[in-house]
Amino acid sequence: MHGTRLVRYALLRLLQAVPVVLGVVVLNFLLLQLAPGDAATVLAGEAGGAPPEYVAELRARFGLDQPMLVQLGLYLKNILLLDLGYSFRNSAPVLDLILERLWPTLLLMGATFVLSVGGGVVVGLLAALWVRTWRDHLISVVAVIAYATPLFWIGLMLILVFSIWLDWFPTSGMEDVVAFNEGWARIIDIAHHLVLPTITLSLFYLALYTRLMRATVLEQRGAEYVTTARAKGLTEGRITMRHILRNALLPVVTMAGVQVGALLGGSVVVETVFAWPGLGQLAFQSLFARDFNLLLGIFFLSACLVVIVNLMVDVIYVLLDPRIRVGGA
Repeated sequence: MHGTRLVRYALLRLLQAVPVVLGVVVLNFLLLQLAPGDAATVLAGEAGGAPPEYVAELRARFGLDQPMLVQLGLYLKNILLLDLGYSFRNSAPVLDLILERLWPTLLLMGATFVLSVGGGVVVGLLAALWVRTWRDHLISVVAVIAYATPLFWIGLMLILVFSIWLDWFPTSGMEDVVAFNEGWARIIDIAHHLVLPTITLSLFYLALYTRLMRATVLEQRGAEYVTTARAKGLTEGRITMRHILRNALLPVVTMAGVQVGALLGGSVVVETVFAWPGLGQLAFQSLFARDFNLLLGIFFLSACLVVIVNLMVDVIYVLLDPRIRVGGA
C-alpha cells in the first residue's frame, strides 16, 4: 500500500511541475526577446552585410516579423506538441541537435553527481568523526579552497599539469575520433577523456557537500535519540551507520536536488574549457549565433531535467525519512 501511495505522490508532484515548466518557458522566451539582435542580423553580418530588404525577408522566413505575443503563442503551442522548432543557423530540427548533445552532458553530470555527492558524504562523515583533529582541519581548509576557486582556473591547471606536463590525460574532446574505437575500447577512451572534466566540475560541489555533511553529522551526534541509543548500549559505529548517517543525508539530498540547475550552468564553463561536446557548449555557441530557437529548446530541456531530478529527490527523501506522510497516509 505504501508503494501505491508513493507512486501517487510522485505523479501528483509531476503534475504540479507542469505549470512550473510552462512558467520557465514563458520567462525564458521573454528574457531572450530583450537580447539585442536576432538570427537574421547575425546571418546578414556573416555575409558581409546585406540590404534591409534581405534582412526583412530573413525575419519573415524565421517568423521574427510577428508581434512578440504572437511568437510566444506559437512557441507555446509547439511546446505542447513537443515541437521545439527548427534551427536555421544549423539547418536542422532543434530536437535532433539537442538529442545529439544530450548524452555527453548527462554523462558528465552523472559522473559529477556521483563523485561530488558520494565523495562529499564520505569525506564529510570522516571530518565529523575526526572533529578538532589535524585531519578535520586539513579537510576543512581544502574544502574552503576548492569552494572558492573558479572552475575555469581549475580546469586550465588540470590541463597544464596532467595533460601537458605529465601527459596522462587528453587536453580536450570526449573521445579520440581518429582511432575509430568500438566496444570496450571506446568506453575506456571516453572514460579517459571524462576524468579531468569530471574532477573540475566536481570539486566545487564536493567541497559544498563535505562541509554540509560534516555540520549535519555533528548536529545529529548531539541529538537526544543518539544519547538514548548510547544508553541502550549500542556501539558508536552502529549508531553512526544506522541512525546518524540516515538523518544526516536528508539535507545533502535536498541540496543535491537544488544544485542540479547550478550544475547545468557550471557545465557550460567546463564544456567550453575541455571542448566537451555537450549541451553547455551548444548553448554557448547558439547564444552568440542568436539561434534563439535552439537556445530556448536547451532551456526547456534543462528545466525538465531539473524538475525530474527534484522529483527523484522528493521520492528519495520519503524513503530516507518514513516520518514524512505520503498521499495523506
